[in-house]
Amino acid sequence: MSDSDVTRDGVRGEGPGRQAPGDAGAGRRRHRRGRGEQPMVPEAAFSSYYGKPVLKKPTWKPLDIAGYLYLGGLAGASSLLAAGGQVTGRPGLAAPAKLAAAGAVSLSLAALVHDLGRPARFLNMLRVLKPTSPMSVGSWLLAGYAPLTLTAATTQVAGRYRLLGSAATAASAVLGPAVATYTAVLLSDTAVPSWHEGYRELPFVFAGSAATAASGLALATAPAAQAGPARRLAVLGAALELGAFRAMKRRMGLTAEPFEQGRPHRLLRAAEALTAGGAALALCRGRDRRVAVAAGAALLTGSAALRFGVFHAGVASAEDPKYTVVPQRERLAGRGG
Repeated sequence: MSDSDVTRDGVRGEGPGRQAPGDAGAGRRRHRRGRGEQPMVPEAAFSSYYGKPVLKKPTWKPLDIAGYLYLGGLAGASSLLAAGGQVTGRPGLAAPAKLAAAGAVSLSLAALVHDLGRPARFLNMLRVLKPTSPMSVGSWLLAGYAPLTLTAATTQVAGRYRLLGSAATAASAVLGPAVATYTAVLLSDTAVPSWHEGYRELPFVFAGSAATAASGLALATAPAAQAGPARRLAVLGAALELGAFRAMKRRMGLTAEPFEQGRPHRLLRAAEALTAGGAALALCRGRDRRVAVAAGAALLTGSAALRFGVFHAGVASAEDPKYTVVPQRERLAGRGG
C-alpha cells in the first residue's frame, strides 16, 4: 500500500493531504476536548531490511586479531624497555625485553597471516605504500620493525656483533610507540561504531595497555634490582590505560553501551581489576620474586583482557543497528541546528 492510499488518520482511499469530512469534524471535536493530535503509528523500532544489521560485522577471527592487537602492543613497548635498559646499564632488564619484543612481534605477524589465510595476502599489502590507509602504513611498519627486533634479539643471544645489536635496539625503540598504537588507528578507521567513535582516546588506551603488558613481562623476568624502569612504566601505563578508557566511554555516549554488556563487560572489568592490582603490586620495591611474578602476571593478563574486550564490544556494536542509526541522526540534527 503506497503513501498516496493512506490519509493522515490512516483511512484508505484518500489522497495525500486530503481528509474525509467526517474525520475532519472528529479531529476538531478531539481538539476542542483538549486531547490534541493522537499518535496513529507505534514508535519506530531499530531494524533493517529482512532483519539484517545495518553493518556487516567484522569477520576477523577473535583469537587471531585480538591476539594480534595484544602482541603488537607488547612488542612495541618492550622495545622501549630494552633500549632503556641498554642505555642505563641494566642488562638484566634489556635482555629479556629484547627477546620479548622479537617473540611478540613474530607471533603477532603469525596471527595476522593466519587470519588472512595465506602469507601472500600480507605481502600483497606491501606492493604500494598508501599514507592514507592505516592498514598499508601498519604493514610497512611491521615489515621494518620485525627485522630490527629479531636482529637485536639474535645478537643478544649470540653475544656477538654488539654494535649492530645496539643500533637495532635503538631503531626498534624509535618505531616501538607506533607499533604499539597504530592498531587503535586501524580499528578507529572502520565503520564499526564502538571502535570508530573512540578514535580520540583509543590510541592512548592501547598505549597504556602496551606499557602495562611490557612492564609486566619485565617484572616477571628481570632481576628486582634492575626492574625499576619496569615498575615505573607499569604505574604510568595503568594510569593512562584506565583514565583514557573511562574518558572515552564518557564521551562516546550511546556507542559505549557494548563495553558495559555481556562478554565485553566481563572482560573489561577483569582488565581493570588486574591492571590496577598489578600496578599496586609493582609499587612494592621488595626483592620477593613471588610478588614481582604476581604483578607481572596480573599486568599481562589485564592487558590481554582489555584487547579482547574492545574487540568483542566492536563486534557487538556492529550487530545492533541502533549504534549506527542513532549517532548518525544526532550528527545530522546537530548540523541542521
